[in-house]
Amino acid sequence: MANVKPDIPEDNRRSVSRIASFRHAFAGWWYVLRTQHNAWIHAVASLAVLGIALWLRVGRIDWAILILTIAVVWVAEFVNTAVEAVVDLLSPDIHPLAKVAKDVAAASVLIAALTAAGVGLLLLGPPVWARLAALAFCPEQMR
Repeated sequence: MANVKPDIPEDNRRSVSRIASFRHAFAGWWYVLRTQHNAWIHAVASLAVLGIALWLRVGRIDWAILILTIAVVWVAEFVNTAVEAVVDLLSPDIHPLAKVAKDVAAASVLIAALTAAGVGLLLLGPPVWARLAALAFCPEQMR
C-alpha cells in the first residue's frame, strides 16, 4: 500500500448530514483510485466490459449480471484497502497475523476478479466470437 496519509478532518467529529456522508464516501473512493494501482486495472477492465456490452447490445438480465459482477470486484478492492489501512494503523510493525489479514483481504479481490472474468467470458465471449467470425468470413453482412 502506498504511504499516503488520508485527509482527516481536524475536528474529528461524526458526519452531521447526508451530504457530508456522501462527501466522505467519495473521498474514500478517490483515496482508492489515488493509492491503489490495481484499482486502475479494475477501472480499465470495467470500462472495457461495459463498452463491449454496449457494442453487443446485451439484454437487461446480462446487464444486471455484469453490473453486479463489476460492483463485487470494486467492493472487494475497497474493503481490501480498508483492511490494509486498519492493519497498518494497529500493527505498524511486521506481524504474522497482520500479514494473514492483508493476504486474505487481497485474496478476496483475486477471487472476485477471477469470478468476474469468468462471468464476462460466459456472457460476452460467445457473442463477441460470433461477431468476429462474421466479420472475418462475411464482412459484407456486418454493414
